[in-house]
Amino acid sequence: MIDLTPQALIQDAIVVIVVMMSASLHEVAHGWVAYKCGDNTAKAMGRLTLNPLAHIDLFGSIILPFLMMLLGGPVFGYAKPVPYNPNNLRNRRTDELLVALAGPASNMVQVILGFIVLFLLGHLLPANEVALTTVSTHGGSGIAVLYWVFEILSLYIWANLILCFFNLLPIPPLDGSHIIAFFLKGKALLTYYQIARYSLPILLVILYVFPMMFHVNPLGAYFNVTAGVIYKGILNICFV
Repeated sequence: MIDLTPQALIQDAIVVIVVMMSASLHEVAHGWVAYKCGDNTAKAMGRLTLNPLAHIDLFGSIILPFLMMLLGGPVFGYAKPVPYNPNNLRNRRTDELLVALAGPASNMVQVILGFIVLFLLGHLLPANEVALTTVSTHGGSGIAVLYWVFEILSLYIWANLILCFFNLLPIPPLDGSHIIAFFLKGKALLTYYQIARYSLPILLVILYVFPMMFHVNPLGAYFNVTAGVIYKGILNICFV
């Protein structure tokens, strides 16, 4: 059931903004590493900027994460891919791997930064205030503000974990496909490229067909043992 309460809608809006900004940084990281490896394409097109307006994709950055939030599933999205020309890379095989890893790595850096801030707040604030902020917004205005600070930080960490592990899936055009391709050679690589042609139908089946028809959610299970485990660990460290 879709939750349309004011608090739920505010949380949905925060998630969309967080995903939008995190996905933009993800794309900037790709372009920056490509630039450092010899390709000037992203820089020449003005895409090496932290201004999210240069990277926002209307569907992938706003509509998709909002719909997924309303439907109650894992929330992820994407920004406009930063263009780069692999032919300009100094060491194409190795540099393509570095460019692919840069996106998920940027999300993990954001997770670490969010964790540090959350940890400091969780241990520097009086224990009774931390408990109040994590339970409800009822109370003084100061407590309400603290609640939303913790809420935003928690959502920021969770969104970046989801973006990181979603992009590590070995399905083109996700970053994980480039990582897998790096370790394949000859016939194995050709077979992989043949399978990659059906990547979009495969992704749609994983996202929608399996959960709806067979009540099996492989993507949800994947997130539970990756992003979910890390997220729970972070919350335990910050609030226990």
